[in-house]
Amino acid sequence: MHSSFNRRQVLQAAIGAAALAPLGRLRADAPELGSVDVSRTTGGVVSSNSAAASAVGSEVLADGGDAVDAAIAVALAMAVTWPEAGNIGGGGFMMVAPPAGSRSPIACIDYRETAPGAVTETTLANQVDRRHPRMVGVPGTVRGLALAHQRYGTLPWKRLVQPAVALAGQGVVVEAALADSINGVLNAVSQSPRSWHKPLQQTFAHPQGRPWQAGDVLKQPVLAATLQRIADNGPDEFYQGQTAEHLAKFFADNEGLITATDLQSYQAVVRSPIQTGFAGFDVWGPPPPSSGGLVLQWMLRMIEQVGLPDPGDAVWTPASVHVMAEAMRRAYRERAAHLGDPDFVEIPAELTTPAFATRLAASISRDQATDSRALAGDIPLSAGPAESPQTTHFSVVDAAGMAVANTYTLEASWGSWVMDPATGFVLNNEMGDFNWVPGYTDVAGRIGTAANLMAPGKRMLSSQTPTIVQRDGRTVLVTGSPGGRSIINTVLCILVQRLRWGRSLPEAIAAPRFSQTWLPDQLRIETAAGDGLTDVSAALQAMGHAVTPIGFQGAAHSIAVDPGSGVRTGVADWRRGGRVAVSLP
Repeated sequence: MHSSFNRRQVLQAAIGAAALAPLGRLRADAPELGSVDVSRTTGGVVSSNSAAASAVGSEVLADGGDAVDAAIAVALAMAVTWPEAGNIGGGGFMMVAPPAGSRSPIACIDYRETAPGAVTETTLANQVDRRHPRMVGVPGTVRGLALAHQRYGTLPWKRLVQPAVALAGQGVVVEAALADSINGVLNAVSQSPRSWHKPLQQTFAHPQGRPWQAGDVLKQPVLAATLQRIADNGPDEFYQGQTAEHLAKFFADNEGLITATDLQSYQAVVRSPIQTGFAGFDVWGPPPPSSGGLVLQWMLRMIEQVGLPDPGDAVWTPASVHVMAEAMRRAYRERAAHLGDPDFVEIPAELTTPAFATRLAASISRDQATDSRALAGDIPLSAGPAESPQTTHFSVVDAAGMAVANTYTLEASWGSWVMDPATGFVLNNEMGDFNWVPGYTDVAGRIGTAANLMAPGKRMLSSQTPTIVQRDGRTVLVTGSPGGRSIINTVLCILVQRLRWGRSLPEAIAAPRFSQTWLPDQLRIETAAGDGLTDVSAALQAMGHAVTPIGFQGAAHSIAVDPGSGVRTGVADWRRGGRVAVSLP
């Protein structure tokens, strides 16, 4: 019933020089087809991208912490163990569902980054280098975790930070996926002439001057010192203490935009999530400035309106993929037209009504794909960069039934490649998620609509979709994924399989995925997960879809809960080397 590895053994092996057996070589750019990691328990469970981080979370649960305590510890640990996306220099969204019977509602903690006070709508209109200090948004992760702790935490803050301190200071044993990630960024950064990229290169260079391998030990002493200050002095240290002083000086010296005032004024926000009924379940997703909850709502409602053919024994059929892709296409068009930070733009109330999705569904043909340009309407298109797929998601359920779905990011893989050498952590390049050029939208996917233009203190639009599914008030599924604009479509693929067709969670995670994001007008199908989509690509092309093969899509570390038996099934996605850890009841 419990995990395929012992959490204490993994944590002890991760900290220090003991070798961890290779976990299967999974390259971030072209992973090999593999099986998901599955663990079952009636206790607590953590599913994340990192074996060591999952073990940290399960230890917190074993020590009496709740799901939010574990999520905080996992998020901080992943800043050490998965630095390409795990972070304290970025931001994200945390969905929290209290145990069944609680009077507290499901809530979303929005800790998305914000634009510095110096920006205007056109500050980045001529920006070419996306790995520049100007691209860094004000980080929200530490404030977001602190707000979660204030509202839901049970263990002391220092207890939750300390495992990350140990992993950074004493060293973490490198898994194969992490070795590939570090080697990849070092190769790229080595070709950059920019002085602000050198600290990353120096921090992550192998001490023997060779490429990293599984079983090596990675130490990050400067990050350990920063985390120790945050542990000792509390989360405010990041925003108005020594860490903030270091960051403000670094940006002032390196053409950045963030000031001490920007850091001091940053606040995380609690928002009401988006709820959608689907197949007898309640699906809860994040609200704007995440587009995830609303786009998912539109797609699920359109699918209900049009009807979705059951694929039977097939993984996917042309008919089922077609209906879902057409729903995706329309939802992403509305995303571009309307969504942004609700503190800055008015989001029309009609968008959440069933009638809105019914109107969108009315134009879907059952046998012919729509040309995306025909849906543009009053969005002018120019002839002619999308969001990066490098984000990370993890899921937690504790023994009492509290659930957390958390997605956070640095935007691109390894963010801006910018690191203040005095603080030791990678900084985001999240400013790229704003619309840079007012009024300029092209068929390649660059969007210039008004709702997501830059403004001081504004949160950039996101596709992050941490999702919690309930039935009769009880959590039955916790999921989410990285993948840039394709995140919402990955979640949709999982929800349809699990909720509509009743497939097991391991089957739904292992199955190939697909994505249509309006512009560019492409139906991207995943090829690294088997032939389930390539087998139907010819039929989809005959229906008018511009089918584009891609290697892999997302990494949906998820948890299913059987409401009858109480058994939790933790599933870690093979695509980026994920692992599950459990805490016994």
